[in-house]
Amino acid sequence: MQRIGIVGAGTMGHGIAQVCAMAGYEVILADARPEALAHALEQVRANLDKGVARGKVSEQIRATALDRLSTGSLQQASRGAELVIEAVPERLELKQQLFAQIEAVAPEGAILATNTSSLSIASIGAKLADRGRLIGTHFFNPVHIMALLEVVVADATRPGVLEAIEQLGARIGKEVIVVKDRPGFATSRLGVCLGMEAIRMVEEDVASPEDIDKAMVLGYRHPIGPLRLTDLVGLDVRMHIGTHLARELGNRAFEPPELMRSMVAEGRLGKKSGRGFYDWEG
Repeated sequence: MQRIGIVGAGTMGHGIAQVCAMAGYEVILADARPEALAHALEQVRANLDKGVARGKVSEQIRATALDRLSTGSLQQASRGAELVIEAVPERLELKQQLFAQIEAVAPEGAILATNTSSLSIASIGAKLADRGRLIGTHFFNPVHIMALLEVVVADATRPGVLEAIEQLGARIGKEVIVVKDRPGFATSRLGVCLGMEAIRMVEEDVASPEDIDKAMVLGYRHPIGPLRLTDLVGLDVRMHIGTHLARELGNRAFEPPELMRSMVAEGRLGKKSGRGFYDWEG
């Protein structure tokens, strides 16, 4: 595998593009919004510059990664690619439409991968002519730092597709876990449940967000508390996932608390809006 197309240049898309280019793949990043592509390249350069400044990335790797990364249309990213990764917002219809467009252009043997964090792989691929080449590749933010790649296998996914993605994971320096196509997979199902309960604890005035997070960091050795993590992921994103999982699993533990709904309505989405459970201004 030498050429990878990535559709969606947001936070996850440009991060995936960066790590793939750093690992030696030729990468074409696509997005319908030109401004998103420009911002994505700026972010990749900033990440690489920071890595060089900290001694984590060599000047040569920085230069070659930028040389291997280009931008283009969905058709350009898909045509000739051996792997196409979709990294657009968590809306089933949007992902289905994109994969229909990708499948019409991508080579017959190309692997198709979705970066969904909770949607069914089988549902995303329901309209594909060849469902066996679709697999879930759930990356974590920030992609260039987080070590995990959660690979999600649907019933129709061919064994050779899984093997190829496991090899990709090793080449880009990720620890790969393989899970079946069940609601929430492994990470979202556990993480979102914990996050919703932490929000209910704030709602019930059990303790402050800072102390709840500190309890999990110091008491259970979590690298980050559930409320700070919710701020980083985005309250709106987690609320959407929680609503989906509550419905799919029939489990009210995933239902977004009223506090979360009111914060999203007020625009308090976490780090990206400057304020969530924490103040991120400045």
